[in-house]
Amino acid sequence: MKRRTLLAATALLGSAAVPSVAGTARAAAPGPSVTPAGTTTLDGQALFFVSYDGLVNNNSFQKNGLLTHRGHQYAAWYTADRNAVVGRRVLGGSTWSTVKVGHTLRYDDSHNVISMGVSRTDGRLHLNMDSHSDGFTYVKSVAGLLDNPTGLSWTASRFGTPQSTLDGLALTSQFTYPQFVATPEGRLQLSYRAGVSGNGRNALAEYDGTSWTALGEWSSATGTYTGAHGSSTLRNMYLHGIDYDRSGRLHAFFTWREQNAAVMCNAGGLTNHDTGYVYSDDRGRTWRNGAGTPVGTTGGSDRVAVTDGGLVVDPLDPDHSLMNQESQATDSAGRPHAIISYVPGRFGQCTTGYVRDRTANGRAFHVRRTAAGTWRKTEIPVALNSSQRTRLVLDKYDNAYAVLPFGRIAAASAASGHTDWTTLFDGGGLNAFGEVVVDETRIAQDGVLSVLHQVKSTGTTPSALRVADFALPV
Repeated sequence: MKRRTLLAATALLGSAAVPSVAGTARAAAPGPSVTPAGTTTLDGQALFFVSYDGLVNNNSFQKNGLLTHRGHQYAAWYTADRNAVVGRRVLGGSTWSTVKVGHTLRYDDSHNVISMGVSRTDGRLHLNMDSHSDGFTYVKSVAGLLDNPTGLSWTASRFGTPQSTLDGLALTSQFTYPQFVATPEGRLQLSYRAGVSGNGRNALAEYDGTSWTALGEWSSATGTYTGAHGSSTLRNMYLHGIDYDRSGRLHAFFTWREQNAAVMCNAGGLTNHDTGYVYSDDRGRTWRNGAGTPVGTTGGSDRVAVTDGGLVVDPLDPDHSLMNQESQATDSAGRPHAIISYVPGRFGQCTTGYVRDRTANGRAFHVRRTAAGTWRKTEIPVALNSSQRTRLVLDKYDNAYAVLPFGRIAAASAASGHTDWTTLFDGGGLNAFGEVVVDETRIAQDGVLSVLHQVKSTGTTPSALRVADFALPV
């Protein structure tokens, strides 16, 4: 296999990008900071079990487990008796009102998260839950519930009956990783994987305020990948996220996971390799690589494949336990940023146990597009001490914050080119299990970073589920 290189400097962002902030304004902008602003308890005894090294109430691919809309914040989780519930509070409030939505978790599987989305066209809250390569459960609220939070009571009667389809639209019998994302017009899209680990395809569905439509699959599981140790002909693309920037461009970082373990130096590692990037300027219908070349069409026969050129922005072989589904964000100029993590080569060129090796030597890295169109990567100088994932958020000044396992927060300033990473909060007092969920939507509304975390426990003993708030620069 030819060694792939970073995308050329000529791979510019294109016309969809917002002009960058002027240098003088950037120099005057404040650097990153976090000020604790209080902690609230969602559930003193939330469901707790460890599966795939994570918790069902705190998983990186929940989009969204916590969100903000019109001055109210919403959270979804499973209670100790396995009931799916949704909570609501006024921003800054200390108490949450909760309702059961009529579904109980089927299996002790941390993949079976609850993801929420808001359709701005009709003010509904949507939930997709309890799936791992099988069927899902879908619930939506009455119209206008999120647009009139003070006028409409927060009761179970405001939510419809749980369904196994999207209002009659059956997607796939092998459904995983629901992620809701709102289009600039206010439509709601649902990203998901059809298939199974090592043999799956990414797909999209869209809600227009009246009905759901299947847009189709857009990534391919086929094609031959050949590494130093062997080849694989099946895989799936794991997304680090799927997000619109303020100009309407849809961004997605990803890593490939091969089905054939022969591509690894040792069977105890992960077959994940390479960090890739694609974008769409037509609401997810057509996908392009960083140079702007079309590489796939949603619902068409030509889908984004491992054999397509120009996808890789950070090459890495499968021998370093690269994590899938980490995190991404876009800045005020529409430039994409991502967090990835793996075991750097200075700790050896072959991981033999990904949990052990990532816990001992794993590091997170910040990958981002520069104004010149090149890709830049900076190591975050904080040991992971965990096999799990890190969340990325940007404040109004484009300072970057990495919310590491256990709720630790490191940050880098936009003024430095995001090179001056330092720890701002050590996680003290949270006693967080590991991975956390962040409210991606709140920061733009009131400058507060909300971190959903579950307190450490053992076995299946329930523990507290909490939201810690941190004020960012105003």
